Amino acid sequence: MFITDIRKEFYEVVANQRVALLVASDVDALCACKILQSLFHCDQIQYTLVPVTGWQDLSTAFLEHREQIKLLIKQDDDLGVPSYDDIFRDEEDEEGDDSGNESDDGSEPSGKRRRFDEVNIGHYWEILFDYEQYEYHGTSAAMMFFELAWVLTKDTKDMLWWAIIGLTDQWVHDKITHMKYVTDVATMQRHVSRHSHRNEDEENSLSVDCMRISFEYDLRLTLYQHWSLYESICNSCYTSCNFKLWTLNGQKKLQEFLADMGLPLKQVRQKFNCMDMSIKENLRDVIEESSNKYGLKDIRIQTFGVHFGFKNRFFASDMVHATAALLESTDKDGSDSDNFIKALESLSRSNLDRLHSGIDLAKKKLLAIQQTVASCICTNLILSQGPFLYCYLMEGTPDVNLFSKPMALTLLCKYLLKAFVHSTRNKRCKLLPLIMAAPKSVEKGTVIIVGIPPESEISDKKNFFGRAFEKAAESTSSRTLHDHFDTSIIELKMEDRSKFLDALITLLS
Repeated sequence: MFITDIRKEFYEVVANQRVALLVASDVDALCACKILQSLFHCDQIQYTLVPVTGWQDLSTAFLEHREQIKLLIKQDDDLGVPSYDDIFRDEEDEEGDDSGNESDDGSEPSGKRRRFDEVNIGHYWEILFDYEQYEYHGTSAAMMFFELAWVLTKDTKDMLWWAIIGLTDQWVHDKITHMKYVTDVATMQRHVSRHSHRNEDEENSLSVDCMRISFEYDLRLTLYQHWSLYESICNSCYTSCNFKLWTLNGQKKLQEFLADMGLPLKQVRQKFNCMDMSIKENLRDVIEESSNKYGLKDIRIQTFGVHFGFKNRFFASDMVHATAALLESTDKDGSDSDNFIKALESLSRSNLDRLHSGIDLAKKKLLAIQQTVASCICTNLILSQGPFLYCYLMEGTPDVNLFSKPMALTLLCKYLLKAFVHSTRNKRCKLLPLIMAAPKSVEKGTVIIVGIPPESEISDKKNFFGRAFEKAAESTSSRTLHDHFDTSIIELKMEDRSKFLDALITLLS
């Protein structure tokens, strides 16, 4: 069933209740959590990581109370979720004489009952198959809860900023189409304009604690304001793949690009904050002009920035990369629950030290991704397996521990596929999806596997690997663990890897 009145069917139901909030391990979900925490004034929250068995118990409980489950989905999202009545139907009790009477055990009258439609079981499976065969994303959860706060006239600038970060997370991790992103950016832009025109007292607008959000057309250069321009260009997926920076010709082309902009190497190799002010003021226009000559026609992207006080300035993508890096930190001294709390803290403007530490971790992560991509391309580690491409990171690969985390491996996988498409001359391989595997736990003998759809500018971002993984594991009795919100990410016993891949080849051929 779907929620049609978000105030009545959600907010008023949970406003005075103690609830369990299940949060997926991604930045959008963390932002949604922050908005709910602020909306319900929850200063004290107890965080507990639910083990796999706990999720299974919860899933069983959900199935037992399926009539009470309601989905909060934006009406504009065409997600194809089957309605409850398509699967279960009202049926008059066969024993009409007992209709309306109490049962022997004194339970409620059973004049009508909801039962599984056994007659149309074929139709039932057809509906579920159509819905479950693909995995895809709708509107950001953070945006949904911000709109709840707006409906209740309880929205704040902090909530708006978290909603923007949630949307940007979907763009950074390539979860939604460009058209969907642009549409949702326009929605957020209207909210930004509304908040900017609110009457604020002069003292607050000039305070060192003030917060200013702005809509901007910025460069597709990751973390460039917290890095050097040169390092950002080298480690951004967009520029690295277009220049093919893993080749000598690509490096030469980059030097020509910098020369065309008229930027001295001394300036582009030092911290952005240390660059001459005269260069920084016109940097976007200079880069955009030269980018058009070198085929980088989409170097600018619609996004949002924020000022915290007078000195601290961040783009929404900076926040996404920093928070994701903290969430999947491989620091031996920190547990998953510690990482979760640190990532949540980095979203608060009162904890900028945490955010800056996240940015440092994000830069190390992006460096590792770029170096791994270059290594995989140059050593031909991407193999064509017929219906898909396959790449396996061996134990001992530099930074392989970093890619035992789902978001990091998925980002690497998408970066690698873009790089491969730009470098290969095989037209057929350019149209194939990619499966990537990396060691998950040496002690347990497991690998983590992620599958992504083919690289395409017109892709609808639908991923079919979740269903394929499930079928391949079932047909080979492979020992798998589906412990992630995204079904296209699974964990697998190392010794089952070969038969699992063989089954996938057969299934998808």
